[in-house]
Amino acid sequence: MNDSTLLLRQISPGHIEGGRVTSQAFKPMPKDKRRLSCYDGDRMSAKQAFNHFIERNCKSVGVMAVSAGECKELALPVDADGFQFPEHVSVVFPEELSESQVAKKARSLKKLAIARDWMYQVQPE
Repeated sequence: MNDSTLLLRQISPGHIEGGRVTSQAFKPMPKDKRRLSCYDGDRMSAKQAFNHFIERNCKSVGVMAVSAGECKELALPVDADGFQFPEHVSVVFPEELSESQVAKKARSLKKLAIARDWMYQVQPE
């Protein structure tokens, strides 16, 4: 993994409001212990990541991405942890960040992902 590696993030249907992705899609849930779950884009395509995710009975409307370098610029370490499957990576939101700082960084990640556009999106039937 290098700075240009894309970190593929599944977008839950619940993270779409008014047809737009919310920053909640890029904010770790409390149960995730400040780790944002992603796929390593060097090891799996966005479509493969989407299929892998939904095959595990999870819901996604598509995949967006930020780069490892963008995370580094935001002082968010990337951990190729292989959690649950080999291609898993986590964007780590350090413990010293306040909740408002976490929310601000999530908004920054969302803006970067939106600027890049969808990497894979489910087409309506």
